[in-house]
Amino acid sequence: MIEMLQFDFMWRALAAALLVGLAAPAVGVFVVQRRLALLGDGIGHVALTGVALGFLTGTAPVLTAVVVAVLGAVVIELVRARGRTTGDVALALLFYGGIAGGVLLIGLAPGGSNSTLTSYLFGSISSVTSADVWVIAILTAFVLGVVAVFGRELFVLCQDEEVARVNGLPVRFLSLLIAVTAALTVVIAMRVVGLLLVSALMVVPVATGQQVTRSFTATMLLAMLLGVVSTVGGLTTAFYAGVAPGAAIVLLALAGFGVALVAGRFVRRGRVAGMERDRAAMAAGS
Repeated sequence: MIEMLQFDFMWRALAAALLVGLAAPAVGVFVVQRRLALLGDGIGHVALTGVALGFLTGTAPVLTAVVVAVLGAVVIELVRARGRTTGDVALALLFYGGIAGGVLLIGLAPGGSNSTLTSYLFGSISSVTSADVWVIAILTAFVLGVVAVFGRELFVLCQDEEVARVNGLPVRFLSLLIAVTAALTVVIAMRVVGLLLVSALMVVPVATGQQVTRSFTATMLLAMLLGVVSTVGGLTTAFYAGVAPGAAIVLLALAGFGVALVAGRFVRRGRVAGMERDRAAMAAGS
């Protein structure tokens, strides 16, 4: 670990990994609860077009990715809400359009190449600059701020949209807020795990937390902890093993899910056994 910290670029990479590990699961818990686990993938493909647009116009790819990803997220939500096209079909349309647009524009961009495209598809955390870290930090602060301020309302919406509407909550605004926040999270994470793997970091830690927790808040907090462990642990593994950081991060998160899946069974068995003992004790006492 000490050897890794001798390099400045690893300090920047660790900072970016830590921020992404916090933000992605914090948003992912709402996305998973709404059964939109593939939303991150759809937005990631659209964000690729934004990255390519940045190279084509000579502007910052991260900023153009933010704009295009947010617009794509809004389109997904509006199409889904109108009900004429199901959510999975809307996502599929953006899958195809986003990846095709990104490949086309990166080919037209001056200096565009497959290596440039690959670095955004699969991540290139070692090339994260100080400016990138600041952008990631600002976007992460916004994402966590949204979760902190609107967490209760978003929870109600994710549980039952009709109940949220009856209680007078602004359903359309909250739905768009989830979509936009997910879009920002995708852009935050694209330099760390890549656009093709970003959805895994939003979904897998949440699915892992659900195996061993019973409350929504506990699931979110555990997912954020697991996200940080996965990103920092995966980055460390990648440094010493010489493998791709994005892949190492996702595989570590999946390994954690496997462990939690087994542990969750024992936890549930223990709860059932405890309930049976309590019933037996109550029956004996009566």
